[in-house]
Amino acid sequence: MRTPGNIAIIGSGINSLVAAAELAIAGKRVCLVERQDRLGGFIHSANRTLPRFTHDTYSSYHPLFVSGAAYKALGQELHARGLEYCNSEDAVTASVGKDPGTGKHRVVIAHRDPQRTVEALTPADKTAYLSMLEDLKQNESTIFGAFSAELRSPKEIAKLAAGALKRNKIKGNELFLRDALMSGRNYLRSRFDSWEADQLWSPWLLHAGLSPDSATGGIMLPVMAATMHGFGLPVVKGGASQFVAAFESLLRDHGVRVLLNTDVKRVLVEAGQVKGLDTSRGRISADAVLANVSPQMLYGKLIDDAPPAIAAAAARYQNGRGAMQIHLALSKPLEWLDRRLNMVPLIHISNGSDSTGIACAQAEAQLLPADPTIVVGQQSLLDPSRSPAGQATLWLQLQEVPFAPAGDAAGLLAVANGWSQELKTGFMERILGKLEEFAPGARASVLGWDIVSPQDLAANNPNAVKGDPYGGSAELFQNLLWRPFPSAAGHQTPVKGLWHIGASTHPGPGLSGGSGHLVTRELI
Repeated sequence: MRTPGNIAIIGSGINSLVAAAELAIAGKRVCLVERQDRLGGFIHSANRTLPRFTHDTYSSYHPLFVSGAAYKALGQELHARGLEYCNSEDAVTASVGKDPGTGKHRVVIAHRDPQRTVEALTPADKTAYLSMLEDLKQNESTIFGAFSAELRSPKEIAKLAAGALKRNKIKGNELFLRDALMSGRNYLRSRFDSWEADQLWSPWLLHAGLSPDSATGGIMLPVMAATMHGFGLPVVKGGASQFVAAFESLLRDHGVRVLLNTDVKRVLVEAGQVKGLDTSRGRISADAVLANVSPQMLYGKLIDDAPPAIAAAAARYQNGRGAMQIHLALSKPLEWLDRRLNMVPLIHISNGSDSTGIACAQAEAQLLPADPTIVVGQQSLLDPSRSPAGQATLWLQLQEVPFAPAGDAAGLLAVANGWSQELKTGFMERILGKLEEFAPGARASVLGWDIVSPQDLAANNPNAVKGDPYGGSAELFQNLLWRPFPSAAGHQTPVKGLWHIGASTHPGPGLSGGSGHLVTRELI
């Protein structure tokens, strides 16, 4: 493959930042083109409620980044430019919900130390939990090798297969593959007798764009558990924008040309070879282009005369559920009925696969869930600089909401006008009412609020098609070997020199920077 000289990158999300930095450090001439007035995509923080309250507007926690290959390559450079993480060495995540039978509150907490985590489990489940982590360790070369490999490469697949067969033989790999393809619900039922593991980890599948009943939950669930035991839930000190600032400094120091407020009109192609970009600022010449865009944008707008079969598949590419965030400035930190939760950085309000599965189904049916899973981010516990002394920020994430609601599963909210301000505040009241059940006084402590609806997400970032922040459904038919879809799977497109990166490409959504790192490895 001819080594490219000039490289242009469309978009500035995590994968673009990683690729630009690694390419520039390797001596490549890089131009980063961004339509907004800032870098970072869904990495941003601001005073969204009141002065002196810093909120991570979209993404927040960085376990996937600090555990990934991009961080190994760039972490030292970023820390030298001011990046600092705040993390927990004790409790890391928890889930609080109601027993479906008795209605009594029940709480389960995960600590960084797995041994401490299993103290609350039954004897049989203690063994099952530690066995789950040990099984993951046994297969980690296969799992993380697949996440960091070009799965359309026969050479890389052969390497993965040879290693797996050497470790586990045929029978062991059959059992591993069976478990990996299970839904999270079935995986947990097959291993655990009691409710704790299900309530604790099933809601985490939402963060991978899955539901408790999606295939591959059987691999994603233990991966998430092991990642949090190993790396915690780090947040960027001072807010997520400080992460972007460290990247900006790195890019500047290595001569990357950054163009903000610049729209890309199309990718320039001659005789099947990329030649550059046509932008609102004129032509940019390039021997290679990395496009961090949705498949719909790439094959439906940016490429003239895309192969008909690929253009048709891109038009049919399926996006997942919408997402919503509520940012709150609080007069004081939450006071949970179970005081142990006062010091947990991230809490799910859910009873596990049952309530979360129902909420996912309602959202898929274009209904506002009656009992949604609530992600409660208490970032100011880890980073007190985010709020004035004695006060707090709160980051509420809802990952089971429709982009265009057709009804309300509870039958209480009118949806005829879509995500109007009235509907936003009405749904927020539902969320605060549920939070009150487990943290009384939460509503009274609210000093200010700001809501980001699925339509707001789509308007802010064109990659969030239909309010889906995960770059498309991560169901098995659009994941791993088939992401984004079979006729365009892999990162190299039918156009020579044009590469597709971002959440809609392997290894999928999240802040790992995986696809940017993978393509950079190919180019250098």
